[in-house]
Amino acid sequence: MNRPSIYTRPNKPFTIPVRKRRDHEDLKPLDAPDLVTVDAATECHVTPEDVAQRMVDYLGPQGDYHTLEPQAGTGQLVRALLASGHSVNELLMIERHIKLASGLRTYGPTINRCFLEYADEMRGKVHFPRIIMNPPFRAVRAHMKAALSLLDPCGHHDGATLVALVPITYQHDDAETMEELGADTFATAKVFTKIIRVSKPS
Repeated sequence: MNRPSIYTRPNKPFTIPVRKRRDHEDLKPLDAPDLVTVDAATECHVTPEDVAQRMVDYLGPQGDYHTLEPQAGTGQLVRALLASGHSVNELLMIERHIKLASGLRTYGPTINRCFLEYADEMRGKVHFPRIIMNPPFRAVRAHMKAALSLLDPCGHHDGATLVALVPITYQHDDAETMEELGADTFATAKVFTKIIRVSKPS
């Protein structure tokens, strides 16, 4: 009995009919957002856009106020300041994370440094009539103390103002609670927070 060789190609056609493809519309390119990744150690909890805008409103009207953002992060508070008409020429940002600090320089003057070290070195030498901040939650007391040490009217008749987003447990005798926020405010942390304002008279 002769068996066909398994190496012999069967008697099948070399071509097959292909259905004609219909014309299709060109795919539109997708606008992918720029992703910023930071390690957990930075405690970079991005302030939601609407919250940032309200914080700027609590800070007060635009003017020739030298404004400090001591933990500038991804720039949410800075963008809200600029969108409200505050001058980039009156702004200073501090951020210790190298990649984040590099991105912040597109908005204005930026110092790539730990704010606590900066405040300790500049205490008594530099003052700010406006400070807006979202400090690291675990070190909130140290960052608030450092920021308050730099808060001064600097000759402005309406005094100095600090607005901060802090955990609900943070207390300060001179702090006024502007609003309380829910645990779902941040995508990366389940924590109850509040917006506070500290005013220092001239």
